[in-house]
Amino acid sequence: MTLLDLTTRPVTNDRLSTLPVVIVGAGPIGLAAAANLVERGIDFVVLEAGDDVADSVRAWGHTRLFSPWKHLVDPASRRLLEAEGWQVPDPERAPAGSELVDAYLAPLARLDAIASRIRTGAEVLAVSREGMDRTRTNHRSATPFLVRLRTADGVEELTARAVIDASGTYRTPNSLGSSGLGLLGLDVIADRVQPALPDVLGRDRETFAGRHTTVVGAGHSAANTLLGLVQLAREVPGTRVTWLIRNAQAVRVSSSADDELAGRAVLGGRVDAAVRRGDVELVDGFEILRARRAADGDAVELLGQRRGELATHATDLVVNATGFRPDLDPLREIRLELDEIVEAPKRLAPLIDPNVHSCGTVEPHGFAELTHPEHGFFIVGMKSYGRAPTFLLATGYEQVRSVTAWLAGDVVSAAKVDLVLPATGVCSTDLGGSWSCC
Repeated sequence: MTLLDLTTRPVTNDRLSTLPVVIVGAGPIGLAAAANLVERGIDFVVLEAGDDVADSVRAWGHTRLFSPWKHLVDPASRRLLEAEGWQVPDPERAPAGSELVDAYLAPLARLDAIASRIRTGAEVLAVSREGMDRTRTNHRSATPFLVRLRTADGVEELTARAVIDASGTYRTPNSLGSSGLGLLGLDVIADRVQPALPDVLGRDRETFAGRHTTVVGAGHSAANTLLGLVQLAREVPGTRVTWLIRNAQAVRVSSSADDELAGRAVLGGRVDAAVRRGDVELVDGFEILRARRAADGDAVELLGQRRGELATHATDLVVNATGFRPDLDPLREIRLELDEIVEAPKRLAPLIDPNVHSCGTVEPHGFAELTHPEHGFFIVGMKSYGRAPTFLLATGYEQVRSVTAWLAGDVVSAAKVDLVLPATGVCSTDLGGSWSCC
């Protein structure tokens, strides 16, 4: 951390001090930021695009997290909740996403100090400076942020003293195409493409039962879906499962005995066993180029290259488990400094490089590593990791603790970052093919 990082303080003036901090996203990290601001006595507003808090977590609520409760509760949030009589669930047990919402995030969002500041159904369209595009510099740091959002009532704008973007990446998956560009032909097969982590044994059962599903991707979300489909195939005749990856080997998820997150430690072994038994057909080395409907108009065909030759793969359904990327379009007027590879903040990127680090080997980091040339703007949580899949909730909680301390002018506390993470196996060895949560 440089001397500049340790001495830089937030710009304040009479007008800025009257404005709230805008938090984008009411997921675990956004709500943790809110809790920290409550403790700091700083006004804020939380803008959540979904109809309820933790909207993305609810979408994969059937999936069990890797981390136990002891790593899933933000310290500031815990203090606020315990003051109201709340108790943390079994610290050693890993909950499902729905449990995380019901037992922790929803009660947190209902606290008076936070509930009154949350706006759901508020999609942030763009962030800028009031009266300034990104090219104007004079008095920029002293000028309020301008946040444009869309609600059921139309488009409106808010001003803010600072912006914390905790919007995550779940709603912006990587492309199915190996080039990273939008898949050619996606429009004609869109009704057959499912997002990562569908509830194949519950809510989405009828979609997959008795059909041939191809899961594309080589990380933990793919593994979870494959295992669910294997179980469904045992229960419903005619259900087939294919795993399509672009690499030559399928070893992408942890099966390390040294992984302290027990659920993740066995995941890779279970998928490998399913492949060996023939429950899952593995198609490796397949680079998808385009998609189309089959001649009969029913099946989907993925066209690509495999071992240097043109290849076609036919299936009924496709699950896109290729990983996620940050949505940067709303930030075009914000001066960002991002790593050219993983699209994380420049100083954070070397600490989270998935080719070097697992979730548990990421160094503690805070406002200094998350700082951009745009004074008072921070990307935190999963979105701060860009395309790197090695994020844990505990890391995000320390990020927002540090950022909110800096916003309060407590530079000493902001600079003193400390975090103990569980030892882990490899979260991913394929940058585009994994999503590891929490």
